Amino acid sequence: MRHAFIDQYSDLDSLVHQLDPRTKTLVVLAFVLTVMATPPMAWLSLALCAILIIGLILLARLPPLYALKRSAVVVPFVLMIAIFLPFFEGGEVAGSYNVWLWRVSVTYDGLIVLWNVIIKSWLSVLSLILLSATTPFPRLLKGLQRLGVPRVMVMLLSFMYRYLFVLADEAMRLGRARESRNLGGGRIWQIRTLGNMVGTLFLRSYERAEHVYQAMVARGFDGEMRTLSELRFERADLWFGIVCSLCLAVIWLTALR
Repeated sequence: MRHAFIDQYSDLDSLVHQLDPRTKTLVVLAFVLTVMATPPMAWLSLALCAILIIGLILLARLPPLYALKRSAVVVPFVLMIAIFLPFFEGGEVAGSYNVWLWRVSVTYDGLIVLWNVIIKSWLSVLSLILLSATTPFPRLLKGLQRLGVPRVMVMLLSFMYRYLFVLADEAMRLGRARESRNLGGGRIWQIRTLGNMVGTLFLRSYERAEHVYQAMVARGFDGEMRTLSELRFERADLWFGIVCSLCLAVIWLTALR
């Protein structure tokens, strides 16, 4: 249980930390929808979105380097999906290149779409980092349940959070065991060993899940998320929601101009 990388800053004292998780969830959802609906050429609106989310991160007293590192993780995955957009999007050709037997062309419109996908994905991930880093995960799940998210989905998220660290420890133990018994070998042998580790981790996870389920049923688990304190809307939640809504409205009106 040494891995506290999801909500490790949720115990800080700031205005954002004190808000109801439902308020933060709705604001983040509205922010993501605003970012996604912003036209590709509305650079001023995207810049205002970046200023807004960075301002909220500073208001929450989160380390900027932490938020930057966490958000940068998603960039390679976005590039894997969107890297081909400049080659298939129509428009004026920015350059042509010979790739073995093919000649591919990059268009200006495709580069704009690629840049928009990266920027919008980065801003959306920053907002999710703000939500998860300022809200203890049990309270966040309680807020999702109160907002009407299906109980099955909330329960799956709860199990993922609780036992992700257990599986990470199990994987680390398997890795140490492999390193201590490593006698060399070629790449094929190493790949086979890695496959055996994945299979062993799956079997151990399945067995642990069965034991955990039996223990929870024996203790009367009914799928209801319970926290030590009840969720309550305060005056700060109202004002925070109003201010953020006005900011997003101004951003949207700026994008329509």
